[in-house]
Amino acid sequence: MQETKPPMPRLTESERQELLSALDGWTLVEGRDAIHRRYVFDDFNAAFGWMTRVALIAEQKNHHPEWFNVYNRVDVTLSTHDAGGLTRRDIELAQRMDQLAAGLAKA
Repeated sequence: MQETKPPMPRLTESERQELLSALDGWTLVEGRDAIHRRYVFDDFNAAFGWMTRVALIAEQKNHHPEWFNVYNRVDVTLSTHDAGGLTRRDIELAQRMDQLAAGLAKA
């Protein structure tokens, strides 16, 4: 029998202010407890390569982004669905995405 973990708690207001202020380029999604960022890369190959690296990390963490890709652009929305909003898992994945994009994204 597989043990199920309780959902991760949503961020408190003070955690939200502290953690979100440390994320560059991420914004709150209107009408939803989620964050969003647009990444722009040199070309489709760079964008898709970045998405592949993120997908491997996301699968490992069992925390998957909502994303949309057109050519060199990737729009990402993060929210922890089983918690009904933002958690530390979202912040951690956003940080990893930013680290992987460093040096790949256009200014």
